[in-house]
Amino acid sequence: MKKHIPNLITLLNLFCGCIAVLYAVTGDMFNTALFVVLGIVFDFFDGFAARMLKVQSELGLQLDSLADMVTSGVVPGIVMYKLLGNSIVEENNVWLDSLNLSDESKGLICFSGESYITFIGLLVTLASCYRLAKFNLDTRQTDSFIGVPTPANTLLVLSLPLIIMTNDIEWINNLILNKWFLIGFTLLSCYLLNAEIPLFALKLKTFGFKENAVKYLFLLASLLLIVFLHFLAIPIIIALYIIVSLVLNARDS
Repeated sequence: MKKHIPNLITLLNLFCGCIAVLYAVTGDMFNTALFVVLGIVFDFFDGFAARMLKVQSELGLQLDSLADMVTSGVVPGIVMYKLLGNSIVEENNVWLDSLNLSDESKGLICFSGESYITFIGLLVTLASCYRLAKFNLDTRQTDSFIGVPTPANTLLVLSLPLIIMTNDIEWINNLILNKWFLIGFTLLSCYLLNAEIPLFALKLKTFGFKENAVKYLFLLASLLLIVFLHFLAIPIIIALYIIVSLVLNARDS
């Protein structure tokens, strides 16, 4: 019976991911983020449970990646798709307002050609799928990661709409709603997912401070950033995560 417990937790990750997809499609980004975070929590504890119960299996490994493909693959792709759509609508509305046209005239103008740009956001889903497939075959990623993990990338993507919804700094919101920024952000996200950049893992084998000093300090810094900057802290934390990993790699090489 105990061998099924980790798989059940993995399926809860998938369940949360499916709900997050539904909310993402409707544009409810707060609930999307809520269920993604719940899914990521289940994603952490399924591996923890498997190790504690000593029931790791190939089935569990494959099931974990399939669940992550929804929660940390499909969801961020849809979020980027929606963001790009919103950016185009915002840009076109500004342009139409500058023409001083009537509402009826505005309605007659069609921008259907630009709608195809929104599909660029789905590249995040493709890059996530490729990374998850590579992860299952890469024996180097047992104690660390090569490239940004899909859950971290998903939180990074989800931070964008949450920043817009909770932040009143106009230039930041305008930047996020710029379609060229979003296209560049999407391409950078795809690159970071599959880049050959060794990144330290936050999993603790022991709880001693000396051997986990970097991890503890990073978690403390992340907590402080979240307290003071809220959702704006997430991109900074991801950037800090990459920078600290590069410094550690340079020191050890």
